[in-house]
Amino acid sequence: MTSISASPTKLHQHRQLFPALANKTYFNYGGQGPMPQTALDAISHAQAYIQQIGPFGTEVNRWIIQETKAARNAIASELNVPAETITLTEDVTVGCNIAMWGLDWQPGDHILLSDCEHPGIIATAQEIGRRFAVELSTCPLMATLNEGNPVEVITQHLRPKTRLVILSHVLWNTGQVLPIDKIAEICINNSIKLLIDAAQSVGLLPLNLTELGADFYAFTGHKWLCGPGGVGGLYVRPEARDSLKPTFIGWRGVISDSKAKPVDWFPDGKRYEVATSNYPLYTGLREAIAIHQQWGTPEERYQQICRYSEYLWQRLQVLPDVKVLRTSPPESGLVSFQLTNQKPNASRELVVFLESQGLLTRTIADPDCVRACVHYFTLESEIDQLVEGIQRFCQM
Repeated sequence: MTSISASPTKLHQHRQLFPALANKTYFNYGGQGPMPQTALDAISHAQAYIQQIGPFGTEVNRWIIQETKAARNAIASELNVPAETITLTEDVTVGCNIAMWGLDWQPGDHILLSDCEHPGIIATAQEIGRRFAVELSTCPLMATLNEGNPVEVITQHLRPKTRLVILSHVLWNTGQVLPIDKIAEICINNSIKLLIDAAQSVGLLPLNLTELGADFYAFTGHKWLCGPGGVGGLYVRPEARDSLKPTFIGWRGVISDSKAKPVDWFPDGKRYEVATSNYPLYTGLREAIAIHQQWGTPEERYQQICRYSEYLWQRLQVLPDVKVLRTSPPESGLVSFQLTNQKPNASRELVVFLESQGLLTRTIADPDCVRACVHYFTLESEIDQLVEGIQRFCQM
């Protein structure tokens, strides 16, 4: 496994850009990443600048247009897609809702989800099913974590009336990485749309969405990209755009005539955007992306993440009271494990104990486990501290 060639001094200097890392040992990047100081400063300066020159006027409007374009370009550069394919949203769930509600549902249509999807997406699918008499079913991907073929499982659960398959690229509970390119090929061959919940993949995996083949790819900036909460995006494959109609509609998504009357949708990703946003957050996300790109390429960052996740996996493997869910080294920065003593609420009690020691992890409900996330700027010494904290808990 390759990794970034970086001295400890360089790594520590890079970590100093993230003030949240100064007083804790952080393993919750899959929940929310800590923002670099440059992003915090950019947001503050942008807010002040808007008030200085506006907050409403021609100059402000020109600034908003420039910053929105810059944010869209920064996101597109990470995902290897044309900027016009990107819709700016608030988060993953909003992006998924745009894709799910925008299709022309008919009674008897079928949605296929995996058994590892986030509750917000499941609830949306259930409401679509209720309103439009759409059938829902679930395929068992959790069982393929260590053996089995997720592509075959998905294929076996497709139906003649399957209209949409909804999957996570990186499963948020187990860290499994799905072969989305192979799944997309099957969906395209069967005229089925594919929506990807990319909450755990953007900023973690090296991505080329142009080649990946998914129709809709919803992501956020506040997790692995370490941007501010409240800004994310949706990639819509150009070939799928005509089949996806806007649901929430506002001035940002429509072309207006000389009398300000809407006459058409924008021909690109802007058609799904609605109205006024917290534009300084766009500046913050752009700065966060720039910090990561200064460190290395997406592939280099991913290799570093895998090196640290494998180190954590190896350290946990030898603990007598711990069972790591994966039986082979992780393919992502998410490492989930269980305590073997079967004590009620053991996962929750461990997370609370670790946080009291300055070690931040989280529980997962299904399967009942603890999840720790490592980033490319995690330290091996931090992983050692986490393992020692788990050992202390198990000896109590």
